[in-house]
Amino acid sequence: MPNIKSAIKRVKTSNERNAQNSAVKSTMRTAVKKVESAIVNNDAAAAKESFTNAVSQLDKAAAKGLIHKNAAARKQARLAKKINSLNA
Repeated sequence: MPNIKSAIKRVKTSNERNAQNSAVKSTMRTAVKKVESAIVNNDAAAAKESFTNAVSQLDKAAAKGLIHKNAAARKQARLAKKINSLNA
């Protein structure tokens, strides 16, 4: 444990940020999994509905710098492609 006041504050703030970042990442992963499970179950309506939420969560994570913006775009494109193949 640090003794210097600024180092103590740095540990505290980094723990708070880590908790917040973990929560956002977890929400993002859950949203993506919901879309993928709806696709596996051939439920196009549920897949489209959960896809909009997943896109929002991916964009939020990319905006916060938790994942790269191109990684978010790639995940969104792959999910959209799977949903479109489900409809075809």
